Amino acid sequence: MLVTVTTVLAGLIGLGVVIMGARAFWAPHAAVGFGIPDTPTGDPSFQAWLNVKSVRDIAAGLFIIIVLIAGTTQLLGWLMLAATAIPTGDALIVRRSGGPKSAVYGVHGGTAAVMLVISVLLLVG
Repeated sequence: MLVTVTTVLAGLIGLGVVIMGARAFWAPHAAVGFGIPDTPTGDPSFQAWLNVKSVRDIAAGLFIIIVLIAGTTQLLGWLMLAATAIPTGDALIVRRSGGPKSAVYGVHGGTAAVMLVISVLLLVG
């Protein structure tokens, strides 16, 4: 696969998602940055669910990295397009939970927009 700016950006997103997932294991209080008000980071049941989310984040990031290394630009573009559903869904969850608009639009919406642009560029490039 030819290394381009978009493939590097896709790789950075994959790495970022792995780091976010791993960070939740080491610093559960970081979940507050997700944007859901009154996040009960001290609750053991919540921490168990956070661990589930963490494993899934790590796996999702690794999927991107694996396709980046071993796949085609087209496949990476389609994977990134499908993965755009994750931050879009996160934005809807935070919005429905009454979270801050900065998290809805800035964090999750911004991530979805960047991923959408990257996927389109990979697919047409």
